[in-house]
Amino acid sequence: MQGGAATGVTFGSVADIGEDLYDKTMDLNLKSVYFTVHKALPYMNDGASVILIGSNAAHRAYPTFTLYGAAKAAVIYFAKGFSNDLLDRKIRVNVISPGTTDTPVFEKFVPAEQLEAVKKHFADSMPVGRIGQPADIGKTAVFLASDDSSFMLGVELLVDGGMTYLSK
Repeated sequence: MQGGAATGVTFGSVADIGEDLYDKTMDLNLKSVYFTVHKALPYMNDGASVILIGSNAAHRAYPTFTLYGAAKAAVIYFAKGFSNDLLDRKIRVNVISPGTTDTPVFEKFVPAEQLEAVKKHFADSMPVGRIGQPADIGKTAVFLASDDSSFMLGVELLVDGGMTYLSK
């Protein structure tokens, strides 16, 4: 099974994914991040905050998510490296790594009649007892963009309901 390009997730094992799909996945999830920041730098004020999106898949070896997880692990490293590269401009780069979040992506992979059961299955496996909401990610982004996080740079915030470190 392979995920769609719109989701950025390619499902499959190293035995299934060839060079073309590898390149597309890495371009979408890694190259795009690098060059978005690179191209935006001339327009950014000194002291700006950049927020990258990682994934808890960078920390957990989910079956068939190897390539996606590897790309997101590199994004997490980018936050550290970019922060170091941009110290002279006081530009902070941090990363939010969500876990399962209730977004329309579910509808791309799950038949409508199974949607609520699949969401319940995910919620039941979450230490916090629910899947994430877009507002959970948004509130974290607001914090990272604010002066309240001015002492944070190169940091990853896992916003995954405890899945990475406390999973059932």
